[in-house]
Amino acid sequence: MKTIYFDGNTSLEQPCIATIGFFDGVHRGHAFLLEQLTEQAKTRGILSVVVTFDKHPKQVLRPDNVTKMLNTLDEKTLALSKTGIDLCVVVPFTESLAQMSAYDFMKDVLGRLCAKVLLTGYDNRFGHNRSEGFNEYVDYGRQLGIEVILAKQYLQDGKIINSSLIRKLLDEGQVEEAGKCLGAPYTMTGNVVEGFHIGRSMHFPTANVQIDDIKLLPLRGVYAVKVRLDGTMEYKHGMMNIGNRPTFSGSQTTVEVHIFNCNEYLYGTTVTIAVCCRLRDEIKFADKEDLVMQLHKDAEEAEIKLALN
Repeated sequence: MKTIYFDGNTSLEQPCIATIGFFDGVHRGHAFLLEQLTEQAKTRGILSVVVTFDKHPKQVLRPDNVTKMLNTLDEKTLALSKTGIDLCVVVPFTESLAQMSAYDFMKDVLGRLCAKVLLTGYDNRFGHNRSEGFNEYVDYGRQLGIEVILAKQYLQDGKIINSSLIRKLLDEGQVEEAGKCLGAPYTMTGNVVEGFHIGRSMHFPTANVQIDDIKLLPLRGVYAVKVRLDGTMEYKHGMMNIGNRPTFSGSQTTVEVHIFNCNEYLYGTTVTIAVCCRLRDEIKFADKEDLVMQLHKDAEEAEIKLALN
């Protein structure tokens, strides 16, 4: 897959079938849509193109009340690259774009991408205030020479899968259910930075991982995780705490990961954390000794559960 960033000079000559969306999480519902996109592209002998945006509309229109994302832009384009599509077009989301009607978007953006077909999600809406829908898109398409077709709906266990549902599951700590919707465990990537060195003093050294501010953190608590170190493909087992270290009167929310059987120097490196299952709430213990006893129990439980994943 090739990724291009849409600007005033963007223009494609090869005809394509396009779909439009933010694609946060690139979950199973998105995957089902993109399967239809690639199938249609092969049948018609044209390119398959995903048109997405660099920012969520709320980041621009409601900067004081920003929804946390399942993906950073880099994570999203990486996930899209694994779906078999030919091209990802990233459009900068601006206030002026937010004022653009669906007709103008189809004319100005899809037209320059040489789109001959638009595959729209069963509930997808775009354009100013999302006031227009599928019937209007079909009508605009007739005027612009773009065939508009409606994608089939994806259901999992009778439920509609969308990014809002996955965010809710993560907010509630239901990471295994979120993983089923995503098609893989929820992942977070970040840099290892200096921490408080408390874990090392308890023989449970932790990597303090700085996650992008836009990323959604699961509910505070302790999780069994798999961790991929910078420059490797192998995932190591471990456990993670998201919280503020109440036993030590902490106030700042941190993401701390203990990787089993790992003696590598990690400061300044990047790690990717796959959140597999929740072990327990974050607890304030009476003293450090009680915490250490619990950490040993957590490690045993994590190893058992990770062996089943």
